[in-house]
Amino acid sequence: MRRWLLLAIFAGPACAMAMEPLPQPLSLEQALALVDGEHPLLLQARAEEERARARLQEVRSDDDLSLLLEGRLQYLDPAEQSNFQETNDSRAHLRLEKRLYDFGYTRAREASAEAGLKAARWNGLDARQRQHLAVMRAFFDVLLADLEYTRDNEAVAIAYVRVDKLRERHKLGQISDLELLEKETLYEKVLSRRAASAARQRETRMRLALALNRPGQLPAELLMPPVPDMDEALPEVDELYAMVLQHNPSLEALRHRITAADRTLAAAARRYGPVLRGEMLASYYNRETRSTSPFSAALVLEMPLFSGGRDDAETARARADLLDSQARKSRLELELRQQVLDLWLEQEKLRRRASELRVREEYRDLYLDRSRTLYELERTSDLGDAMVQISAIKLELARIRFQWLLNRERLRALSGQLLTPGSEQEKNG
Repeated sequence: MRRWLLLAIFAGPACAMAMEPLPQPLSLEQALALVDGEHPLLLQARAEEERARARLQEVRSDDDLSLLLEGRLQYLDPAEQSNFQETNDSRAHLRLEKRLYDFGYTRAREASAEAGLKAARWNGLDARQRQHLAVMRAFFDVLLADLEYTRDNEAVAIAYVRVDKLRERHKLGQISDLELLEKETLYEKVLSRRAASAARQRETRMRLALALNRPGQLPAELLMPPVPDMDEALPEVDELYAMVLQHNPSLEALRHRITAADRTLAAAARRYGPVLRGEMLASYYNRETRSTSPFSAALVLEMPLFSGGRDDAETARARADLLDSQARKSRLELELRQQVLDLWLEQEKLRRRASELRVREEYRDLYLDRSRTLYELERTSDLGDAMVQISAIKLELARIRFQWLLNRERLRALSGQLLTPGSEQEKNG
């Protein structure tokens, strides 16, 4: 037992070590290419697809040819008046059966299972797109955490210099204890903020590693993605509506769910209908009588006359499932319209905000140059503040650009354009 426990404990690290190490530095393109088909979320989606495929195979096999061999060892005590006094009544039967026609019941069930498999495939594409976006978001969070640490580290350096000067002045009696404690309190707050930024650096790297299904490999250095062209024109919102409502993977899955529910309803209406079946029987009898025959063939028509309330119950349940799928589709269409509008409006706000920050960045760059010149001439001491403000603007500008990129990819995902089903299935096997 202890041996198996040790194997279970070290199995996870061993698997992680078997993977190739992450590229250093890691680019966004490389991170997206490393999206692992073995990630639990994607495995779950693949399991749903396999379950739907198994269901289709099961339905298709219901009317397959059935071949049964039956053997019976039997002792018989014949009646005294019987002309056949043999006591060994052993026999063997080879039975061949085939459902020939059930008036649409099997075909409706097969159509329902086929639609269910298509729905599972679209849900699988949606899961892969969501994992793609999760990796992007985690990648951007790491870069933002690094920029936050850079800003806070510069603030700590500046605050330390100022506090150190105040301590020298305090020794000379030029400032009071109260003034010194006030500045030291501010310095401690800046230190705490830098410590929080450092913790966030590790936290975001762990989230990225988990999104890549590599919990044992924390990326050390990430490359900044190219600056996006935020001035590119977005399609009109009505055009986006049309694209999303036509190609959204979740909506496509629900359309197939509706088809599956409709076919299930049709099958429920024929569940207790007539069935035409063919039978062939080849037999061997150790004790032959006038009623035994070595071969027989029959065409059998079964006509159920009464099924109680079972057919009504199955039809009602199938109708409820159909109504539920239709309601889910209508609700999702409304939600998608709202999401598209929100993303479209946010892109416009981000574009305007980025334009404002670019102007501020240019101003701060010129201000920094002036502060650096005056500092060299020993006429001003606000060089550090200017550097911190530049870092803060770069952080905010990066946050806006990353959100703009993420929103653009979300719009592509909503319209089913982020990934293609064929390429992803080939990639994930």
